[in-house]
Amino acid sequence: MRQAHRPELRAAARRIARYIDAEDPSRTRGRAAAHPGAVPGAAGVGRRRIVTGAFAAAAALAFGTGLPGAAHAAELDPKGITEDPFTLGVASGDPRPGSILLWTRLAPRPYEPGSGLRPGRYTVRWEVAHDPDFTRIAARGRATAHPELNHSLHTDVSGLDDDRVYYYRFRAGDWISPVGRTRTAPAHSAPITALSLAAVSCQAYHDGYFTAYRHLADEELDAVLHLGDYLYEYAVNAVGGARNYTDRRLPAHFNRETITLEDYRLRYALYRSDPDLQAAHAAHPFILTWDDHETENNYAGDDPDGGTVPTEEFLLRRAAAYRAYWENQPLRPPQRPQGPDMRLYRRLRFGQLAQFDVLDTRQYRSDQLYGDGWQRPGPELEDPERTMTGAEQESWLLDGWERSTARWNVVPQQVVFSRRRDAPTDAYRLSMDSWDGYPAARRRLLDGAAAAGVENLMILSGDVHVGYGLDLKEDWDDPGSRTLGTEITATSVTSGRNGADRPANYDNLTRANPHLKFYNGRRGYVRITLGEERAQADYRTVDAVTTPGAPVRTAASFVTEAGDPGLKPA
Repeated sequence: MRQAHRPELRAAARRIARYIDAEDPSRTRGRAAAHPGAVPGAAGVGRRRIVTGAFAAAAALAFGTGLPGAAHAAELDPKGITEDPFTLGVASGDPRPGSILLWTRLAPRPYEPGSGLRPGRYTVRWEVAHDPDFTRIAARGRATAHPELNHSLHTDVSGLDDDRVYYYRFRAGDWISPVGRTRTAPAHSAPITALSLAAVSCQAYHDGYFTAYRHLADEELDAVLHLGDYLYEYAVNAVGGARNYTDRRLPAHFNRETITLEDYRLRYALYRSDPDLQAAHAAHPFILTWDDHETENNYAGDDPDGGTVPTEEFLLRRAAAYRAYWENQPLRPPQRPQGPDMRLYRRLRFGQLAQFDVLDTRQYRSDQLYGDGWQRPGPELEDPERTMTGAEQESWLLDGWERSTARWNVVPQQVVFSRRRDAPTDAYRLSMDSWDGYPAARRRLLDGAAAAGVENLMILSGDVHVGYGLDLKEDWDDPGSRTLGTEITATSVTSGRNGADRPANYDNLTRANPHLKFYNGRRGYVRITLGEERAQADYRTVDAVTTPGAPVRTAASFVTEAGDPGLKPA
């Protein structure tokens, strides 16, 4: 097992990041400026053209080109943009008291490298209003879209009211973006009594239409929690895979796996051009974390899937993937990547009702044992040195629980936390890619929550393309042992195609895991309502994603009472 982020690799990345910081004037601009991130610039660096072992030289090429700033790109008049540059819509994210992060990207021709814009800087105006007609403006300003950042904008607007709905839009020359709706968080001390959320995950474009997002856009929500696999690195053919387009053809460059920065940027353009996804982003602020497919399937720390390429080469790919992720998501400046590293774990609070500790279980984890699929467990699995989060993130989470005064402590993260045996016999297997592959790390978190007095613990997970409702047990082998919290697993938006209400392994999985209270294999999302006395999870599903427009229904609803964890039918 390799040690994630070996010191010499991280040192090289830090040196380049410091150089970028010194050259990037936007890091010292005032509020509501565009906040460029570190600049890998790995477009065009194919994996077979990287010199294996020469990380420093390759990294200098990958991270040290195309720095933002006046010395590197001319300022161009946005009135010269002749096609609609807001083809990818708008988004907002990470709501805080009196503050929201707004996002857009200028892309008149999003399916082309360079997005159809001249490689210069463009000044973009933004407005935030109390009403959708913008008759009562709350704030306005200007931001710069840099070509080195693929003309993406991350506009941090502060000075707003707490717990308030706002509307926002961008202007570039004579073009006006779609209007987005967002909401700031309540003050940390506010005694709010209810919070409405949705949890989503796993949206493979080639597996079907994002119909679930169209329904989610119509829900009354305070925020959407995206639990990973926002895109997939796999090839998308000319007809969009299972979408089977008859009226259009996708460019050939989508029909390959994403490797370079340009590959990842174009793939985000494909996903973000989807009208249902745009509608969901325009309707609600998103709180996002990634899983594996935003980079590569089942990677672990600095280990690629299956260890098929050298670590230094994989870190170049990871830098490109992380950079494109930040460019295309409504994330705040602290989440800006530095080379192949990006601190995505963070904490958000919604009054006295809820604390959200958003985890990253990919970047710092130990490599999977015995392969990354379903395997028979062995003694090495119990090694206490094995980690899912890394020591620093684990301490941050436990310290946050110690200080928390929230009614509900919610942990949005990627993979299934509860134990899952695949058969009710002694010959069972466990998923090595989930927390079952890291039982000592899981035990430390459960013990830490108990020591901190966390009574209402809710773990949110995705990854598995099914909906689960699980009780977190003190002793997984004893169904009568104390319940420590609940886990809500959101099914996929499309991944796995249409699915079924009763998957083929339903009997084996439910018999082997008595703490599994709900299991459904359709596509959709989970609507979660937190209240002072109880929380409710509504599993919202659609019957088909391979054809557009399927209606949504509630497959089941469960509640958990404050102070009395465990899922019960609503």
